[in-house]
Amino acid sequence: MERKTTTGKRSRAAERKVRATARKAALPPPALTVTFRHVDSSDALRTYAERKFAHVGKLLKRPSEAHLILTVDKYRQHGEVTLKSGRLAVTAAEETKDLYAVIDLLADKVGRQLKSHLGKSKTKKVRAPSAGEILSASQSGRPSGGERA
Repeated sequence: MERKTTTGKRSRAAERKVRATARKAALPPPALTVTFRHVDSSDALRTYAERKFAHVGKLLKRPSEAHLILTVDKYRQHGEVTLKSGRLAVTAAEETKDLYAVIDLLADKVGRQLKSHLGKSKTKKVRAPSAGEILSASQSGRPSGGERA
């Protein structure tokens, strides 16, 4: 007697996870444009921002673009970022005494907003009841998953 060589539920789930991570790794980091206002442009700040916002790009499923504006007014270092990916647009603004800290705070804030958005979209995906569930619910007299009593 020969055994069938089928994969189990766990191995299929593991394969899906591997494919998803490979797909996310294939996405390029967000195209970041940095605008400096009232401050000389610095390659160090630009590369630091690119490195920080590359982590944010891993949360998205589509290619994205980010626009970072860094402003200096006397003792205030101010930063704004707008991240766009498909129909999703996320904005954040921060102000501290150090431009590197501004970039850190902006990346954290945008990351939190994206995680919140992804969590909301996952909870909205409600599975419709199958035909078997509808039939068994109608035979037993109780409402199915889509109906309310």
